[in-house]
Amino acid sequence: MFVYIFGDVMSAGIGGGGADRSAYIAYIVPGLLLMTIGSTTIGTAVSVSNDMIEGIIARFRTMAIHRGSVLVGHVVGSALQCVMSVVLVGAVGVAIGFRSTDATALEWLAAFGLIALFAMALTWIAVRMGMASPTAEAASNMAMPLILLPLISSAFIPAETMPGWFQPIAEYQPFTPAIETLRGLLLGTEIGNNWWIALVWCVGLTVPGYRWSTALFNRDPK
Repeated sequence: MFVYIFGDVMSAGIGGGGADRSAYIAYIVPGLLLMTIGSTTIGTAVSVSNDMIEGIIARFRTMAIHRGSVLVGHVVGSALQCVMSVVLVGAVGVAIGFRSTDATALEWLAAFGLIALFAMALTWIAVRMGMASPTAEAASNMAMPLILLPLISSAFIPAETMPGWFQPIAEYQPFTPAIETLRGLLLGTEIGNNWWIALVWCVGLTVPGYRWSTALFNRDPK
């Protein structure tokens, strides 16, 4: 849809319009890969919320298991789901013309590592949202920023083409540094300081997400 319906308009100024559509495909696929992670983790928030509501968490609390294993199981399952979703979207990208011929094996490994770290970070935030939500619908609504943030990042158009007052928001939110780093690894574009900003975001989301989630899980039920 973004390539064949909106592509000629959205790619204006980056060399992707008209006959050179392949340039926009190369630009947009890394953004779509990380956007896929955001949309997949919403299911995690809903799943955790359902577990809290249906009482299965209360039963787990009475069992002789490590308390963190329940949350870790959700996170690992969601991370694997994110990876499978990214592989599927990546396969569609390759089918419509995406190529990464210049990336070395080390750069591919770094790209997969970044995807895994980003998936882990967003998953812990989604788990926290699910545990704090009174209903599954509330969990889904609370996690909506994970889909909306990529729309105001550099996923579809360069951040510098946005209004001046909005550019700092687009540039320093979690998705843009990760997307630009992924583009640099797969396409050889300039990464600059985006790689360490992306890592800071990953750690900055994972640590509080983990701590908040485990604190809520370990809290005695009322």
